[in-house]
Amino acid sequence: PAGPKGVVDVAAYADDPARERDVLEGYGYRQGWERFWGEGPTSMTGVFVDQFETRAGAAAYAADLARNDAEHYGAELDQEPLDLPGGCRLLSVEDPAPDSGLTGPASLAWCGSGSFSVGVTAVAGSVEEAEDEVRAVLADQLDRLPPR
Repeated sequence: PAGPKGVVDVAAYADDPARERDVLEGYGYRQGWERFWGEGPTSMTGVFVDQFETRAGAAAYAADLARNDAEHYGAELDQEPLDLPGGCRLLSVEDPAPDSGLTGPASLAWCGSGSFSVGVTAVAGSVEEAEDEVRAVLADQLDRLPPR
């Protein structure tokens, strides 16, 4: 469910929650929050904001999530998208595999910003629409973070 998250909540998403708790603690995970909205399975946006003890922990977490999702979805990861702030990565999936968990064209972004990691996922009618949604939501979420 959407809302506030602690280490135990985030670790529960993994196949091995005990191992995942150790990994999150290694990053210095403090707390998080997530929210979802949309119009059914083919139009959905999700936002994940997580706070860490250090800037390095947030950046490493965002980079590892991006790398893992690129592998999971079998898509090319843009490590330095020109239209996103430094420290952000972008992944676009035009035609997701049926077992991927994505219900249509999607775009995903992860950014480390100070002691925060911000991730945005959008599923839309096209990759271009998903990327536009990700860029808009990501900019809004980054603007809401405390100054670095």
